[in-house]
Amino acid sequence: MADTVAESAAAPAVLRHAEEVMGTVFSFDVRGGEAGAVRAALEEAIASLHRVNEVFSTYREDSQVSRLVRGELTVEECDPEVAEVLELGAEAERVSDGWFSMRYQGRLDPTGVVKGWAAERAARLVAAAGVSGVSVNGGGDVQLLGVPGPERPWRVGVSDPLRPGGLAAVVSAAGVDELAVATSGTAERGAHIVDPRTGRSAVTDLVAVTVVAPQLTWADCWATAAFAMGSREALAWLEALPDVEALLITAGDEVRCTGGLAGRLG
Repeated sequence: MADTVAESAAAPAVLRHAEEVMGTVFSFDVRGGEAGAVRAALEEAIASLHRVNEVFSTYREDSQVSRLVRGELTVEECDPEVAEVLELGAEAERVSDGWFSMRYQGRLDPTGVVKGWAAERAARLVAAAGVSGVSVNGGGDVQLLGVPGPERPWRVGVSDPLRPGGLAAVVSAAGVDELAVATSGTAERGAHIVDPRTGRSAVTDLVAVTVVAPQLTWADCWATAAFAMGSREALAWLEALPDVEALLITAGDEVRCTGGLAGRLG
C-alpha cells in the first residue's frame, strides 16, 4: 500500500478526485493545466475505469471476460482492450518464468494485469490534457507522471506491513518524468496471492514486495510475481530486470532491496 506525499508550497492549481470502482478506490491528484480541459480529461479517465470494470470484471456474469471464459465470445469478438491485456499478461508470464499467471483455479483471470494497466492508462489520459503532473493511486498502487510543482518531485510513502500507520520508505520521482510504485503482500488483503505452480495461496518468507518502475502495468505484475517467488529468488530476479528497483520485507522483519533502490528514496 502506498500514498502520495503531497506538498503545498509553490504548487500549481490542484484538482483531486476519488472514484470507487473495481472494488477499490482510485484517487486522482492533478496539477496544473487549463481547468476545462483537465476536468474533461478527468471525466474521460473515470469513464475508462468504469468501462474496464464492465469488460474485465470476473464477478459480473455479463462482462466480456466472463463470457469469454464460458466460450460465448472469442477474443476477436471482445473489445480490443481484451486482446491488449491478454498480450500483456502473456508477456508477464514469459518474463517471470510463470510466476505471474493469468489463471485462477484453472480459469482465465486477467485481474493481476487489469488494475495497474487501468490506473496507468487513466493517468496518461489526464496527462494528455497538458497538465504539469498527475498521480493516480489505484488501491495503493501509484502511477506518477510529470511533477506536482516547480522543482519538486512526486513522493510516495510505502506503508510498513509490520507496523500499521508507519512507513517503510518514501520513494521519490526526482529526475524522471514517469514512475510507478506497486506493492503486493498480505497486510491489506491477507493471503490472496496464488502460487501458480501449486494453485494454492503463496506461502513464502515475505509479507510485502514493493516494486518501483516507470510503468504501473509492469510494476504491479512484477510485485505479484516476486511475492510468489519468495525473497531470495525474487531479489535476484528483480535485480536483473531493467529500470526496476524493489523493497522486500520478510515476516522476520528483514528488509532487502535491489542495489539501486537507494537512489529512489527521499
